[in-house]
Amino acid sequence: MGKAKVAKKAASTEHRLVGDVAALRRIKPVALLGSASEVADQPPMVALSLVTLGSGLVMRRPAVARTGLRMLLAHALATGGKTLLKRSIDRTRPQRALRDGKHHAGAGKGGGDTDFNSFPSGHTAGAVAVAQAVAATQPQLAVSARGGALAVAALQLPRGAHYPSDVLVGAVIGYVADQAAGALIDAAGQTLRRARPAGTTDEVLAEAEAHPS
Repeated sequence: MGKAKVAKKAASTEHRLVGDVAALRRIKPVALLGSASEVADQPPMVALSLVTLGSGLVMRRPAVARTGLRMLLAHALATGGKTLLKRSIDRTRPQRALRDGKHHAGAGKGGGDTDFNSFPSGHTAGAVAVAQAVAATQPQLAVSARGGALAVAALQLPRGAHYPSDVLVGAVIGYVADQAAGALIDAAGQTLRRARPAGTTDEVLAEAEAHPS
């Protein structure tokens, strides 16, 4: 049996197993929580990142600005990664598959119908990327940030938006995106430090700002 057939069989099995969970989307509390998870959609996540970055710059708090920058970059990388996969793989979302009575998973055709781009979970990718960025730069917020991302990921199943594998791959994308963002920001910081004139250290700069001539 070829890899494509194995993957398609695994996807069909997952669809059968997740059917009962996705049916919970009709329950009002689940529907309300599912709507709340839309906070992890792209516009809110980008807005949150920009507000954090802007606040750090306005208040002259480099640590906060760095957090906002890492959030923004991590989210952008996660969005790019999940978009490439969505364009490469077509998969019926659980709620659509339950309604139609059939499930499709296969090579992507680049269509714009969101009912067929279940794989991977973009909400999970974005939420994990931003949460990891916060956790890496503001350790005191790690538990709450990661808890929020976990809640967003878990809600994708009962709301019928994604399958477990969609969520898992989305989480991996988000984690890798943050790691890449952190590495890029660190590399940029090292480059800037090397570009400073000889003898110019952080302490000298701080002293100059405290006692301007």
